[in-house]
Amino acid sequence: MNPKPAVEERVWSVLAHLFALAMGMGLILPVLGWAEQRRKSKYVAFQSLQALGYQTLGYTVWVIAGLLAAVVSIFFLLLNMDDALRSEAALTSWMIGHFSLTFALLGLYYILPVIAALACAFGKDFRYPFMGRRLAKYLDYDSEGGLNESHEDRWVAAAGHFSVIIAMWGLLVPAAAWILQGKRSAWLKFQSAQAIVLHVCALLLGFIALFLYMSGFVVFIALTGVGGTSISSGTGLIAVLLMFGLMLIALLILLFIPLFHIMGQWAGYRVLKGDDYRYPIIGKLIARWIPSGSHVQTT
Repeated sequence: MNPKPAVEERVWSVLAHLFALAMGMGLILPVLGWAEQRRKSKYVAFQSLQALGYQTLGYTVWVIAGLLAAVVSIFFLLLNMDDALRSEAALTSWMIGHFSLTFALLGLYYILPVIAALACAFGKDFRYPFMGRRLAKYLDYDSEGGLNESHEDRWVAAAGHFSVIIAMWGLLVPAAAWILQGKRSAWLKFQSAQAIVLHVCALLLGFIALFLYMSGFVVFIALTGVGGTSISSGTGLIAVLLMFGLMLIALLILLFIPLFHIMGQWAGYRVLKGDDYRYPIIGKLIARWIPSGSHVQTT
């Protein structure tokens, strides 16, 4: 049985879990806690890795659950559209149910880290539902020795891939892993570099789409003026076509971004299964710059 953790260990663990409330911005703390305490406190390392998994893989599950709930809710509305159109009360009931479900899912996401933080504050060996026991087994947490170092690195690398779904702030995971542990593990550095490049590509596509979308309005205003040229005129028609053309291109670009998110989830899964995963094209390019390492290096 593990001894009760010291105050410093409990503080690290509480913060690692509570930073989930920052919704993306808090991703840095679990990585930092793991990197700083991985050979000092088995308890902090495990709790930090749990918190990291919850904020990345758990976030992905939460997003999928939210999307499924939205689809089911909208499908239910479509099936009862006649009643909703005839009765304002029916439409109001659907809206209340829809938003109640949305806030319930959001509350569920936030309540678990709070429970985890409270448990750690009292020195309890908290484990998240579904994930906690599996992660403990994966890391050999309940064994007499330290955590399985290879699996630690794989979990952090996978979290870096999973975090691609978190726009902007998801970069914190692979970047922190590279900075804090890249010298120790060439393998983790390579996987983190892949995740960073994939994330940057997704962000660039988003910015390009936004630029094209806004450019459509700028072109329209530049060609027609504010209340100037009539849309029915030749210049006005060209302005409308250019605006909607740029918006359509922006929409098509945005449709590619979820593919990057799916690639990140697949890469994380493959890494956890023991593969030295490489993204198409990205992996080969990075391998020329950073040695990938066929195994996790030890201290």
